[in-house]
Amino acid sequence: MATSKSANTYNRQNWEDSEFPILCQTCLGDNPYIRMTRETHGRECKICARPFTIFRWCPGAKMRFKKTEVCQTCSKLKNVCQTCLLDLDYGLPVQVRDKSLGLKDDMPKSDVNKEYYTQNIENQLADSDGTTPGGALGKANAPSDLLMKLARTTPYYKRNRPHICSFWVKGECKRGEECPYRHDMPTDPNDPLADQNIKDRYYGINDPVANKLLKQAHSMPTLETPTDRSITTLYVGGLEGKVNEQDLRDYFYQFGELRSITMVPRQNCAFVCFTSRHSAETAAERSFNKLILKGRRLKIMWGKAQGQQPTPGRQGGIQLTPVPGLPGALPPPPKEVNDHHQGNNFFNLEKPSTSGPPTIPPPPPSAIPPPPSQRNPPPNLPPPPPGPGQRMPPPPMRMPGGPPPPGFIRPPPPFGPPPPFGPPPPFYGAPPPPGGMPPPRPGPPPVHYPSQDPQRLGASKGSQQEEPPKSSSAST
Repeated sequence: MATSKSANTYNRQNWEDSEFPILCQTCLGDNPYIRMTRETHGRECKICARPFTIFRWCPGAKMRFKKTEVCQTCSKLKNVCQTCLLDLDYGLPVQVRDKSLGLKDDMPKSDVNKEYYTQNIENQLADSDGTTPGGALGKANAPSDLLMKLARTTPYYKRNRPHICSFWVKGECKRGEECPYRHDMPTDPNDPLADQNIKDRYYGINDPVANKLLKQAHSMPTLETPTDRSITTLYVGGLEGKVNEQDLRDYFYQFGELRSITMVPRQNCAFVCFTSRHSAETAAERSFNKLILKGRRLKIMWGKAQGQQPTPGRQGGIQLTPVPGLPGALPPPPKEVNDHHQGNNFFNLEKPSTSGPPTIPPPPPSAIPPPPSQRNPPPNLPPPPPGPGQRMPPPPMRMPGGPPPPGFIRPPPPFGPPPPFGPPPPFYGAPPPPGGMPPPRPGPPPVHYPSQDPQRLGASKGSQQEEPPKSSSAST
């Protein structure tokens, strides 16, 4: 080739010489103290085949060394990085950018035409300030919606990883952790992304990465407008302390009058409220998946009405998956057996009757004593105190102690400590009937406590007999 480094020195004055490369943030790396090696006219450009100054550097720890692939003239013509050949503003392939902007830049591909075309582009860029790209891209209109949706705003340093170690794939790598290559399984060889060409990337023809991004753009979600016309608030997320209230006000005021902007620094979000619904709809349509402020893509959603709560089992319109192992919901209360009877049989303890009105148990007898006018004098009241000149009557004779008659059951002792002021007062209830003790009421038998058994309390005759003395061994 006439302009190549290995050929004659024809047109050597058009060889490119530069002091610093044109790189994107991803290829440059995250190390601010990066070191580069510079070689003047070290390689030929892979597009125009002209010798240019080549730079080589390592973008970070455990990353592979990278170098410039095309000259700066070809880079300025397409506004791409000299290494990865992606757009410097949006981080997208040339094919996606040109299709979004509607560009059709037919560059020559033959050797003589490329040399002539490159010289004209250099003269055009020399007359400009150097900030605008040349060719048809410098005359392009504003970015489209598709371009703003697919634009990459943050660096993707994963692209700088080392290549896969071919010896490790075959099981023959003996370096271990000292191997500078990546020990991962390669991708499927039938994957279209495994076959990429640098010239197809630059000219924007049959780029597999661009085809994947264009297919992804058709399946992106859309923002649904709420049916409630009173909602005029937009949720803005992803601020992360870089975007302040003034930045949001400067952007959203173009869509209509703002009522308020509420910042929530703890959650890195804000709520922008408009005065009219039409302004809010316009802002949501032009900002959803397109808003980029200070290099960050912000998330736009509609706000919720006051007092609107998600339905049970749903949060944000998404059906929640039940957690396995938890008990199910409680059963509903039983239905009423009869419409005329509003019972409280919540635990199904009572069996309702199938015919006739339900039987209501009689109320328990009242334990309230009768008034004093209806009371009878108690039979065992102590005698009145003796008057003057009278003697105190002798105390009643008590029967000598002995075992109670057979069949006698002592009453259980009262629970709790004994009363401090003597025995409890007698019960002034209704007198017993003249026939003796009333018959026992029908009902369940009294509860028998083993601790109140007379045999265990020592009331039987056998318990009073002295136990024979235990035999003990004679001590000498």
